[in-house]
Amino acid sequence: MAGFTDGPDDGEFPLKDILGFEYEEAPEGRGEAWLDVAEHHLNPNGVVHGSVPYALADTAMGRATMSVLDEGMYCATVELAVRFLRPVTGGRLRARVEVLHAGKRIVHLEGKVSVDGDERPVASVAGSFALLGG
Repeated sequence: MAGFTDGPDDGEFPLKDILGFEYEEAPEGRGEAWLDVAEHHLNPNGVVHGSVPYALADTAMGRATMSVLDEGMYCATVELAVRFLRPVTGGRLRARVEVLHAGKRIVHLEGKVSVDGDERPVASVAGSFALLGG
């Protein structure tokens, strides 16, 4: 696609702007992304739609994966499981993830999504990313 490149911070990322999320700087092997819940994030029942924490976790995991790769490598989601634990109606939603194992072809990660000010997770996440390029 036009405007996209191999690097984690290069090129355009329209979904980030559409959903309104931001990245946090994190140590190598970790990733963090957040957004302030707005009306357009809610489903008809008034709670955050499940795709929102999913997208946050996927982005945080991609950034964590990119932090452990060699120059010229990039990644793609292979699988991402989200276990929703409780509903969210507002606040700052934050995904924090970490690399569990970085192999030659696959990186495995896990983490949680929570609302700032309440460390009880609203979702637990586990994912695997394929390593590409190089």
